Amino acid sequence: MGSITGDIEAQMDYAFTVYRGTFIQSILPDSGSKPELSRNQGALWVSAADGRIKGWDWQANNDNGFAELMTRNRWVDIDAVGAQGQVNSHGSKIRVKIVIASEEQNEFFFPGFIDTHIHAPQYPNVGLFGSSTLLDWLETYTFPVESRFGSPPDPKTGHQTKTDPKDTPLLAQQIYDQVISRTLSHGTTCASYYATNHVPATNALSSLCHTRGQRAFIGRACMDNPKFCVDYYRDFSAEDSIVATRQTIEYIHTLDPEGKLVKPIVTPRFAPSCTRPALQSLGELAASYSPPLHIQTHISENVNELALVKELFPEADSYAGVYDKYNLLTPRTILAHAVHLSTDERALVRERKAKISHCPASNSALGSGICPVRTLLDEGITVGLGTDVSGGYSPSILEAARQACLASRLLGQSAAWQRDHSQDADGKGSDGREKLSVPESLYLATCGGAAVVDMSSDLGGFDMGMLWDVQLIRLGGVKLGEKSPLDGVPDGSADLVKAGPVGNVDLFGTESWEEKIQKWVWSGDDRNVKAVWVGGRLVHSRV
Repeated sequence: MGSITGDIEAQMDYAFTVYRGTFIQSILPDSGSKPELSRNQGALWVSAADGRIKGWDWQANNDNGFAELMTRNRWVDIDAVGAQGQVNSHGSKIRVKIVIASEEQNEFFFPGFIDTHIHAPQYPNVGLFGSSTLLDWLETYTFPVESRFGSPPDPKTGHQTKTDPKDTPLLAQQIYDQVISRTLSHGTTCASYYATNHVPATNALSSLCHTRGQRAFIGRACMDNPKFCVDYYRDFSAEDSIVATRQTIEYIHTLDPEGKLVKPIVTPRFAPSCTRPALQSLGELAASYSPPLHIQTHISENVNELALVKELFPEADSYAGVYDKYNLLTPRTILAHAVHLSTDERALVRERKAKISHCPASNSALGSGICPVRTLLDEGITVGLGTDVSGGYSPSILEAARQACLASRLLGQSAAWQRDHSQDADGKGSDGREKLSVPESLYLATCGGAAVVDMSSDLGGFDMGMLWDVQLIRLGGVKLGEKSPLDGVPDGSADLVKAGPVGNVDLFGTESWEEKIQKWVWSGDDRNVKAVWVGGRLVHSRV
């Protein structure tokens, strides 16, 4: 009982997976409050047929309570000795798989992370940005690596004639497989991926996500503007950009007709990379489907970028206004960064019900600025977190959560923030409200992300009917102190190995459960992710 890897067995062998232990999530008690951590202990069960939560019993939080639950539901553990004999031809017993989160090892179930902004082909460049800012970083690091994901268009027609994922260079396939492996290992169950402008490679990313079991939105990067895009890496024309985008959409719809796991997302890279005809056609393309396709792009990341947009689109009164003009600012639009939005732009984004992907690690690494997340939230704008690999240096949304906290703590010290906010009794420009707490950052990483990708009823928590997109976190055991570290054991290292601390998280038995979560957020990494499920399917395990 309690085997994780056994979940790889054919799901038809049992009716439910019963998860037993501690369940922690970040919830919003009501619309006027801030997110809080919620903790329950007991059992929760998930249908093997559709991977959705079918019920829970928080009274089944000890051996007697759990045994009563099993008896009441006529369940039999498929891993128990003699279980087969308890299931007769009349089906008097229902077979279930049991997975246990160990209290001794401080394990708990937590909703999977949702990365609302990540560039899959840029993964080889993680940590490579020197002292660059956005625009020179694109030319120095990004366009060269992305251009290697496919052959150039036919020189006579300007069109990309190949669509088969197998036509993707082997190195590109390996990079995509690695970024999926790495994000899954960090607990990312759903990601909104930017690909390159190559059709076969974009289709390869879609196929790999589908095979590996990661929930994903896949977008072919559209970039046809010769005034900005380099000659060796751009679409030949707006028409070519649309034709190629349709090819990737059709491939994904064929791969996953019901969109249960992988969905297409229209992806104008950002306004300067696209001509007006391309922007116009992409807006029309997204709207032509029912329901309309999701859209992802960048906005107001860097002050030099703002100047470039103003130069290229003088007819628009703002960066957000450019997207709005071409029907790209919709309730299904994900806008990455939004560091420098004006008051009017924020009002327009809210009015159009577009969503924001906050990418704090990238904003710091490229020196773009500090996004005023509290302002966005207070104004009713939906916000999630993104790693923005490789502008961001880590594929971990947990790292993005801690960076969101850190960036918010610095925001109140900026002259601009103090200038724009009322003075308190001490004459200081910040009352601390702009600071994000650990529960808030975890909310952005889960429920916030679910709202950004329009899956709030399916992802982000443990509500009835939600998909089991979940990670099992292991913080490790507590050192018991059987003898003094001074008694001949250098640094107590032998005892530490026996106690089994996991990664950088050290527990001493004095922490409350809330403090354990704080230690995980500030010190945890992929070593603490013991297992990951998407739609009830085990997709990553350290066992």
